[in-house]
Parts: sequence; structure tokens; C-alpha cells
Amino acid sequence: MLARPLLAFLREATLPLCYPHALPIAFRRLHTGPSSLPTPPPLDTLTNASNSNEALAWIFAFKMQQIPKSLVELSFSRSSGPGGQNVNKVNTKATLRCPLNSEWIPLWAREHIRKTPHYVSTTQSIQITSTVYRSQSQNVQDCLSKLHALIVSASSASLIKETSEEQKERVRRLERAEKAKRKTAKVKRSEIKRSRSSRDWD
Repeated sequence: MLARPLLAFLREATLPLCYPHALPIAFRRLHTGPSSLPTPPPLDTLTNASNSNEALAWIFAFKMQQIPKSLVELSFSRSSGPGGQNVNKVNTKATLRCPLNSEWIPLWAREHIRKTPHYVSTTQSIQITSTVYRSQSQNVQDCLSKLHALIVSASSASLIKETSEEQKERVRRLERAEKAKRKTAKVKRSEIKRSRSSRDWD
């Protein structure tokens, strides 16, 4: 279950973006970067539910934005994908590259990104290609969409969900049962030792 303040935050954040004054202050602050992308909180790892709530707020804001082309490097080449004879004449294949240490990519998501096929260790960057469309511009948008989805997925991978009261109570019951079990076993061992001692004296 999400913390109540975050739930209230998300409810307010769903107001139409055409009324920015109606958005919560915390949400508006996430959109102050020069690239129009929200600035991720400075969290290396997500170690508790509080960290996850901060990360979730950023993910929510990031999902509502598009990655500008100015933040990535694009190159083009001839595609072997669909397009008939046009494929061999026009550079429709789009290749996107983006440094992993870009300030708009969350720190806590980077380790997950390194484990994906899109990470190039020699250049420490993300590389994505697209040959889906006959149009160069459409392939560029496809690359940007894939990058956006990758960032969201990597950022969400290590979120820690806050434990519900039912789960907490279940854990407490299990702990009590385990303690009782250990206590019973200890009493039995003590009784066995006493019985052995009494036989030795006899």
C-alpha cells in the first residue's frame, strides 16, 4: 500500500496539465529542468518505502513527458527492414545513443540498465536502434519511445512496496509462533538434561 501523502499527491497530479496552478507544488518542482524533464531525486538505491515513494513520484512525472531529441545523439544508416527498394536507397535506420550518466537518468535505475542489451559498456551509454518504419522521423520517434520505456522500467524495477497492515500482522504472528516453538524446544532439551542427570545420580 502506498503512503497516504503519496496517494493524495497522485490524486492531485491527475488534474489536467492545462491548469498547472492546480498541480501540487512538489509535482511542479519536478518540471523545472532546462530539458523539461523532471529532475530525479538523488537516490543511489531504494532502501525503504520512503525512498520508493520519492522515486514513484518522479516516475509518475517522467511518464507524462517526452524525451527531447536534444538530449540524445542520433545517427542514420541504410535499413534492411521493410520498405522494398526504398530501403537500399535512403538512410531510414535510426540509431540513438545516450550517456548513462546523463543527469536526467535516475541513479538507482542505472545498475538495472547496465544489465540490459541496450547498454554498451565500452562507451558507457545506452544504444537503441529502429528499422520499424520506412520513415526516418518515425524510426527516431520509435527509438525515443523505447528509451522512455527503458527508463521507466529500470526506475520501477527496484521499487519497494510498503508492507500492508495485514502483511505486518502475519509476520508478527509468524515471529510469535517461531519464538514459541524455540521456547518449547528449549524446555524439552532442559527436561532431557534433567532426566539424564537424575539417572546418573541413581
